[in-house]
Amino acid sequence: MTEKLTNAQIAWRAAQDIADGAYVNLGIGFPEMVAKFQPSGRQAIFHTENGVLNFGGSPAEGEEDWDLINAGKKAITLKPGASFFHHADSFAMVRGGHLDVAILGAYEVAENGDLANWSTGPKGVPAVGGAMDLVHGAKRVAVITDHVTKDGRPKLVRRCSLPLTGVGCVTRVYTSLAVVDIESQRFVLREKLPKLSLDALQAVTGAELIIDGTVGDLIVPEV
Repeated sequence: MTEKLTNAQIAWRAAQDIADGAYVNLGIGFPEMVAKFQPSGRQAIFHTENGVLNFGGSPAEGEEDWDLINAGKKAITLKPGASFFHHADSFAMVRGGHLDVAILGAYEVAENGDLANWSTGPKGVPAVGGAMDLVHGAKRVAVITDHVTKDGRPKLVRRCSLPLTGVGCVTRVYTSLAVVDIESQRFVLREKLPKLSLDALQAVTGAELIIDGTVGDLIVPEV
């Protein structure tokens, strides 16, 4: 299987489901790309755990103000009305249910909505951060990820084998091959690459994909 979406294309697809005016937290790394692809006429309000609300895109090279960074230590810009606050207040926003969406990366997602994204096991370097708060504080939790690991193992699995970030928290997964909802502790296929057969997709998925209605074509632009 050679054809798949790039990380930028996965991020683009996830961005299309963010409502206008939504308060959104993007995970460190790959999920940060989602901010680049806001649909025309819609604008999310982005939140970062280190205490900024309504920040903008990256500044031009050489114009960074390193007092203005996100949780991933990347330089950011500010939009009109942006605000700063204490780290504790930032997590009060998360834990108080004030974020509409959290979009995170994953090592594994289980069909019951469990998420593992902070440790690859005893040999990995653990990266405990705000994700454990985000997955239970945000109103909607989505994951963006490659469909398989670098060595071809499924990331969408029956049960997670890695340490959990959260239990039963993920509702939608955007992968390099498909868009999958988690409903009633099952993977429900919503979209797939047009040239990819259901059998081929199932072969690289570690749990049963349920078909409930029409499966749409996963079509994204070159970005």
